[in-house]
Amino acid sequence: MKKIFAQTLFKLAKDNPSIFLITADLGFGVLGDFADFLPKQFLNVGVAEQNMMGIATGLALEGKIVFTYSIANFPTLRCLEQIRNDACYHNANVKIVSIGAGFSYGAAGISHHATEDLAIMRVLPMTLLAPGSFWEVEQAVLALVKQPGACYLRLDNSYAEDLNKNGDSFLIGKARRVVDGDDLTIVAIGGVLGVAIKAAVKLLEEGIKCRVVSMHTLNPLDKHEIFAAAKNTGGIITVEEHRVQGGLGGVVAEVCLESGVIPHFFYRIGLREDFSSKVGNQDYLRGYYNISERHIIQKARELLLK
Repeated sequence: MKKIFAQTLFKLAKDNPSIFLITADLGFGVLGDFADFLPKQFLNVGVAEQNMMGIATGLALEGKIVFTYSIANFPTLRCLEQIRNDACYHNANVKIVSIGAGFSYGAAGISHHATEDLAIMRVLPMTLLAPGSFWEVEQAVLALVKQPGACYLRLDNSYAEDLNKNGDSFLIGKARRVVDGDDLTIVAIGGVLGVAIKAAVKLLEEGIKCRVVSMHTLNPLDKHEIFAAAKNTGGIITVEEHRVQGGLGGVVAEVCLESGVIPHFFYRIGLREDFSSKVGNQDYLRGYYNISERHIIQKARELLLK
């Protein structure tokens, strides 16, 4: 995903000198072209994410479209105050790009597991995007350049196969229904969308028709797609590589309850432990914490039998 981001932003920046990219001393393998060919639009601030956010806000207030780039925990949790007080409060045109979300850097341990960022960032007045496929990443970058104000783009190392068709559009705040079905709805966010699609394919072999929704935008949320799932399918399962508290599952539950549109059943698949204290690659940790194809299938069967 990060390569698609870098390639797309580089193409846009070549024709738009207002685009500016700041990195916190990483990304050299994918940001090389940007740094080499557009040095006046690029800055490496070093391991100084709080300063990065202040610089980004200042540049944005001078008319730049600024993208900041770092591993998911560091441009969010480490500089939350600067995001809140500088970028968001001033409605600055700053796009915070986090790579390695969820368990992408699983072997590096808890310091690099980004499993709380969506919950924390969504309480701020900003646009939140978490694309699930390469096509969605490309389209998200194109959309963010045009989107005013502070934004958050969450990328991880996994991805779903592109299921977009000719004529498909990507709109901020409009979810994508990538698989049709009416027995139940699986709503996924980010690269774990690929796991949800694989589970739906397996369930179809058993005669269970799952609708799969890519909720690539968490804020603003596509409430109409959630309501349609609650009203027209047997129930909703949310899937996220994130804590279930405050993330996608929390948002869907809040919207349904507040609006009085209650699905027949509802279950959140995500991290339910205090911390992701284990280490291992992304697939291993998904399996260990029950954010897996097998667990989605198992829960779908259980819930449909109730």
